Amino acid sequence: MANIRVHADRLEVHLGATEKSLALRGADVVIQREDIRSATITDDPWIWIRGIRRRGTEVPLVVAVGTWKYHGGLDFVVVKGKRQAVVLELSAGEFSRLILSTSHAAELIDRLKVSAEEALPEPGDADPDADDDESADLDESLSND
Repeated sequence: MANIRVHADRLEVHLGATEKSLALRGADVVIQREDIRSATITDDPWIWIRGIRRRGTEVPLVVAVGTWKYHGGLDFVVVKGKRQAVVLELSAGEFSRLILSTSHAAELIDRLKVSAEEALPEPGDADPDADDDESADLDESLSND
């Protein structure tokens, strides 16, 4: 089961065993909050998938999990059926874009709208990893609706 966690400084997409197998990827996806340029909610995530599948699994209109290569870089996709999704445009890192199916799209967008003062701790403040109560979990699954 994919687990999306929003922290003050990063967004983590923890892939379950199913997603790791389908994506042919052993590691979770971690995106720095400052690298997120924009976030869009879409009712049809399939029209946002661009390029060709480089590594992963795709059954059109059923499931798409993995890395897609296009002329400008790589996108990471976790899409199930016709569920609503969030498209995150990124400015740096391994991927140019994340496309994630989620039934919590509006909540995810709200959690990402933290002001710059809240997003980054002041020098000398405690480590943001130390207080996991400040993070938010958004559980998603490819095997369950």
